[in-house]
Amino acid sequence: MSTPSPGLRMGRPFGIPVYVSPTWLIVAAFITITYEPQVAARLPEFSQFVHYSIALLFAVLLYVSVLLHELAHCVVAKAYGLPVKRITLYLLGGVSEIEQEPDTPGKEFLVSFAGPVVSLGLAGIFFGLEQLVDSDTIPGVLLFILWTSNLIVGVFNLLPGLPLDGGRMLRAGVWKVTHSPNKGTVAAAWIGRGLAVVLVLSQLVLPLMAGQEPDFTTVLWSMILAAFIWMGASQSLRVAKVRSKLPQVRARALARRAFPVAADVPLAEALRRARESGAGALVIVDHEGRPTGIVNEAAVNATPEPRRPWINVGSLARTLEPALVLGADLEGESLIDAMRDNPSGEYLLVERGGEIYGVLATADVNRVFTGV
Repeated sequence: MSTPSPGLRMGRPFGIPVYVSPTWLIVAAFITITYEPQVAARLPEFSQFVHYSIALLFAVLLYVSVLLHELAHCVVAKAYGLPVKRITLYLLGGVSEIEQEPDTPGKEFLVSFAGPVVSLGLAGIFFGLEQLVDSDTIPGVLLFILWTSNLIVGVFNLLPGLPLDGGRMLRAGVWKVTHSPNKGTVAAAWIGRGLAVVLVLSQLVLPLMAGQEPDFTTVLWSMILAAFIWMGASQSLRVAKVRSKLPQVRARALARRAFPVAADVPLAEALRRARESGAGALVIVDHEGRPTGIVNEAAVNATPEPRRPWINVGSLARTLEPALVLGADLEGESLIDAMRDNPSGEYLLVERGGEIYGVLATADVNRVFTGV
């Protein structure tokens, strides 16, 4: 089943699919309305239609700048061999979907730093071009708001809190010092939460301290950005909590003893034999003893007791596909990745020589993370 498209596909620069979310229309309208008065103040000789057109053009060019920012992340990631799924431009900017995290803090730092470098570089280029034209012309006004906006984007993304680029750079630094990417994530995520609070309070408290009323539009925008930072930081903390338990996820330690049974044996009889042998899972075998399927525990539990003597155990089994056979030595992220690639309720664990070790139930793995 294909995943739904995140928006309108715009192209594949450097082989990376780029999409524009419908939510971009919201921010485009917001930028157009917000910047029209500034354009009007600088270019009073033009009509209101021209003012809105310039503000809309700025919104488009700003998102082109954001696209270049995200492309920088992705190009560096691809240079390190990291797979990139796509870039999506949406309400709050852009997001690069890099499907694998860098394996060293140095790579993490450089992938994260690439975006702000491009934004600050664009700010410098637009500033330089602005010096070559009359400031009270359409190009002069556009160049001014482009270099100032790219400067803000670059500096804002350097703030040291997740999910911002600066937060990932901080994570890389803590990872380098502690040799623990998880500790880096926790530190940068908590600072990210702090930044979210400071961002809102600064727009409320500072004007009041100066004897002024807080600007409603500025406060609203800061709250939107703060919510984005808070939710991203919180998500990072949840991921860190999950990753902290990965060392406990070992196939051998979680395996259930497998009891081999022929497909035509009644379910009630198969369960009786398994209980007597102390086994926790049923594996269907052929007449030569080779495994051909795994009995689904959920299907067994859903079968009423009175019906179990009349149902063959094979009818509740899933055919043993190659992807459902895992090495008994798998553990941690490698085990989770193997299960994620091929979702199932149960997996057959085998030794390197092919001998059956046991059955791994997804429910048992989930209990490691939930603590239930």
